[in-house]
Amino acid sequence: MKTKILIVFAVFTSFFSCKNEVKEEVKPIVENSKATEVQLIQFHTEHRCVTCNNIEKLSKETIKGNDAISFVLYNVDDEKNAKVAEQFEATGTSLYLYNSKTKEIKDLTEMAFMYAKNEGEKFKTELQKEISEFK
Repeated sequence: MKTKILIVFAVFTSFFSCKNEVKEEVKPIVENSKATEVQLIQFHTEHRCVTCNNIEKLSKETIKGNDAISFVLYNVDDEKNAKVAEQFEATGTSLYLYNSKTKEIKDLTEMAFMYAKNEGEKFKTELQKEISEFK
């Protein structure tokens, strides 16, 4: 049963996942740091669940002290973020690595949802691995 749920989730997220390139420059709204070339971008909706909040918390903890990457948070329900959400095809909670110079995107949404709720250390390990491979 759990395998079927994961398969359905994977199909669902791949259907709504982002394209591999962004056509226009993303102007990030950066929280608590300066804009960097590599950004960890989280999209969320107005009403946030426990998992969404954990994704934000764990993401910030993972990159804390890493000046080479900034954390960017966008509310997809806020009209001022509509263009960026459209560029990433984000309609709800999602997590991406983005290189503003090369326009490369890595969708981390599936990993984030898989580990954020109950496996915080695994989330951090996997996110750090993705960041290392992305650079």
